[in-house]
Amino acid sequence: MVLVIKLLLLTCLWPTAVLTSVSSQSDHHHFLHHHHQQKCSSMKKYNSKRDIKTRKLDSTKVRPLKAEQLLRIDNHDFAMRPGFGGSPIPVGIDVQVESIDSISEVDMDFTMTLYLRHYWKDERLSFPSTKNRSMTFDGRLIKKIWVPDVFFVHSKRSFIHDTTMENIMLRVYPDGNVLFSLRITVSSMCFMDFSRFPLDTQNCSLELESYAYNEDDLMLYWKHGNESLSTDEHISLSQFFIEEFSASSGLAFYSSTGWYNRLFINFALRRHIFFFVLQSYFPAMLMVMLSWVSFWIDRRAVPARVSLGITTVLTMSTIITGVSASMPQVSYIKAVDVYLWISFLFVFLSVIEYAAVNYLTTAEERKQLKKRGKVAGMYNIDAVQAMAFDGCYHDNEADIDMTTFAVHSEESSARGRTASIPNLDATRIKRKRSLKGNVGRIILQNNHIIDTYSRIIFPTVYILFNFFYWGLYV
Repeated sequence: MVLVIKLLLLTCLWPTAVLTSVSSQSDHHHFLHHHHQQKCSSMKKYNSKRDIKTRKLDSTKVRPLKAEQLLRIDNHDFAMRPGFGGSPIPVGIDVQVESIDSISEVDMDFTMTLYLRHYWKDERLSFPSTKNRSMTFDGRLIKKIWVPDVFFVHSKRSFIHDTTMENIMLRVYPDGNVLFSLRITVSSMCFMDFSRFPLDTQNCSLELESYAYNEDDLMLYWKHGNESLSTDEHISLSQFFIEEFSASSGLAFYSSTGWYNRLFINFALRRHIFFFVLQSYFPAMLMVMLSWVSFWIDRRAVPARVSLGITTVLTMSTIITGVSASMPQVSYIKAVDVYLWISFLFVFLSVIEYAAVNYLTTAEERKQLKKRGKVAGMYNIDAVQAMAFDGCYHDNEADIDMTTFAVHSEESSARGRTASIPNLDATRIKRKRSLKGNVGRIILQNNHIIDTYSRIIFPTVYILFNFFYWGLYV
C-alpha cells in the first residue's frame, strides 16, 4: 500500500521538475545571450572612440585632401595654361626690393634680394564659399597646378630662399584669382661703362620674361603701373648712391619662337667720389707738387735732385698699378687713367727738366774753362767731366782763377801760392758772410734759367689742367 502511494506521488511531481529544469536552463541561456550583446556593444563603442581619436591625430593629412577636392585639382589638366586656345592670359607682376647685396665692377654684375608676386585668374581653381574667404597654401601645392614660368634674363645665379621652409606663398580666392609670391636672390649682368670712372653713374636693370609662353599665350604687365615697384627705405651701398628706381616694359624678339613681353626693373647708381679722392687723386697731387721742389734745389746738388725725381716717378707708378688692379681690363681710357697718367707726365717732365739743366750747365762750364784754358795755355776735358758729375761747378771767377793758376809750372805755382794765400783767406771770409746774409739771393742767382721758368710754368699748367678736368667730368 505504501509503495503504491510513492509511485503515485512521483508520477505527479515529475512534470513539474522537468519543467523547472527546462525553465532554469532557458533562463541561463538568455542571460548568456544578453551578456554577449552587452559586450559587443561595448566593444563597438570602444572601437568607434578609437577611430575618432585616430581621425583627430591624422587631421593634417585629411585637410589637404579636402582642399584638393574643393579646388577640383584632379578634375583638370593643369599642364595647360588657363584658357588654352583662347586669348592670352594676363599675369600681373609687382616687386618689392629688399636689398641690393653687392655690385662688382670686375664681374660686371649685381646681386639683389626681392619679393616677386604674380597675379592671374584660373577659373579651374574657383570654389564655393559662403564667407568669400581665400585659402592660403605653401609650396607643396605649386607642383600640382599651373603657375607662370617667369625667369630673369641675363641672370648668372638665382635661388629661392628655403629657411626654414621654401619662401613660397599661394593664395586662391573663391572666384579663381590667384596670388603667387616668392622670395628670391638673383645675380644678374649689368653692362657698365667705365669711361668716366670713378666719376660715373651706372644704369642697371633686372629683366623678367616668360620662358615658354610668347605674347600669344601670356601677357606680362605691371600690376599697379609705376607703383608696382617698391623698395626698402634702408637700402644703402658702400660705394654708390641709389638715385632712382623705376619700372618699365617692352617686347623681346627671338627668331625661332617669336615676341615675348618683358618687364624691366631699372635703377641708377652714382658712385661715391670721396674714397677715390683719398686713395688716388690726392696722393697723385702730392707727388706732382713734391716733384716741383726739385726746381728750388741748387743745380749743383745732383744726388738730391735725381733721387727726388726718381722717388716721385716710382710712387706714381705704384698708384697707377694699384688702381688698375681693382678694375676690369677694359680697352678704353677711364677718367682716373687720364688724371693719373697726366700727373705721371708732370713728374716725369720734372726729371727731364733737371737732365736738361745739368747738361746745359756742363756745356756752359766747358765753354768757360776753354776760354780760360786758352789764356793759361792748358785745358783738361777729363777734369771738367769729373767736376760735372760731382756737382762741383766753379761759377765764381776766383775759383776758376785759382784752378787756372794751379796748373802752371812748379816755380810759378810756388810763387802764386805764396802770393795768393792772403787773397784766398779774404775771399773765403767774404763768401761766408755773404752766404749768411743773402742765402735766398745766392740761390736765385745760381739757378739756371730753365729752373726759373719751371717754377712758374709747371704749377700754372697743372692748375689749369685740374680746372679743365674737374669741370669736364663733374
